[in-house]
Amino acid sequence: MKKAGLLLAAALLCASHANAEQVKGVEVYPGAKADASVGQTLEKKMGIKGVQTFRTADPVKKVAEYYRKQGLKEMPGTDDKGGMFTKGNVNVTIQSPWLEMESGKLMNDTLVSIGGGK
Repeated sequence: MKKAGLLLAAALLCASHANAEQVKGVEVYPGAKADASVGQTLEKKMGIKGVQTFRTADPVKKVAEYYRKQGLKEMPGTDDKGGMFTKGNVNVTIQSPWLEMESGKLMNDTLVSIGGGK
């Protein structure tokens, strides 16, 4: 019975991993919530198109570790305030704190942006 319970738990873990949300072939950090307004502001104010943005209360260090484990290539300069990872021509940036450009307010959660690719 114990073995069956472990097998069920492993199957559920694999199923949840398989159902993880992906953007441009990159998994979205688990528990991060989409914030389309940030991506829209990037396009409107900076001309950067096609970026999907997500927010999490987890620190940059934890989010960066997640993307390292996913096998993304880490760019130089990643630290406790931000970093960048790539997968092919897709870029993932992580930052905290970050500036909300519409209001000029400094935000203290972690922003994950996924862009590039096709």
